[in-house]
Amino acid sequence: MINGFIPAHGNYKDLLSYQKSEIIYDITFSFCSRFLNKGDRTIDQMVQAARSGKQNIIEGAVASGTSKETEIKLLNVARASQEELLEDYRDFLRTRGYLLWEKDSKEALYVRKLSSSKDNSTKFKDFAETRPAEIVANIAVCLIHQANYLMDRYLKRLEQDFMKEGGLRERMSNARIQVRGH
Repeated sequence: MINGFIPAHGNYKDLLSYQKSEIIYDITFSFCSRFLNKGDRTIDQMVQAARSGKQNIIEGAVASGTSKETEIKLLNVARASQEELLEDYRDFLRTRGYLLWEKDSKEALYVRKLSSSKDNSTKFKDFAETRPAEIVANIAVCLIHQANYLMDRYLKRLEQDFMKEGGLRERMSNARIQVRGH
């Protein structure tokens, strides 16, 4: 039986990196409107970086059925956008004399624990709308690190999958050979 050569794809909502990126976007949108001055170019830069981090995961997942190369490229764009956003939050904290939480501080550990629980987006949205700038920026930093880690792992898996299974052309050729053989 021939299964076809276009695998299931477009499952971005199931990706933890997408889920985290969506929360990061929401936090960033709220953060910028609450703590940055209207007209500050940084607002647009941060919101667009957060949006790009989320949207490129979607576009890559949808394209993955026919192009692993496109999926990998777009996931790298998402990863780069998150890194840019991370630096914006670090700059915000540094230039205002705020503390950047250590990776294993009790606050960072709390964010990681909360982030692993179900239906945490509402909780993070509440934090973004009610906590002071220093805390919201640090929460965003923690979440961006998590999203980046997940994207790095996913990129590694995509690389391994490609090495094992090849790309669209190999799947197309194998499907043709299978049809001719029957």
